[in-house]
Amino acid sequence: MMVLITYDVNTQDASGRARLRKISKQCVNYGQRVQNSVFECLLDPAQCKRLQHELLRIMDCNQDSLRFYYLGNQYRTKIEHFGAKTSYEPEGTLLI
Repeated sequence: MMVLITYDVNTQDASGRARLRKISKQCVNYGQRVQNSVFECLLDPAQCKRLQHELLRIMDCNQDSLRFYYLGNQYRTKIEHFGAKTSYEPEGTLLI
């Protein structure tokens, strides 16, 4: 299923900047960054729960915000892209 993950981390101090980097690194492991703090991730339910658990462990619930939007398996009909950044095919071939 496609899950859109967004986050807002308070970076006024060094610990906040460290949390931001850690959250970003975890999201990169599971999906594609589409904007600064927005990731599209193709996950099965177990991966989704694991990532959610990892991110909740990192974030400070009193200062930061984390959102998961569950777009499901029919996500292609729910996403429209406009503007400068090129889109990508989440299920396409990945070249490294």
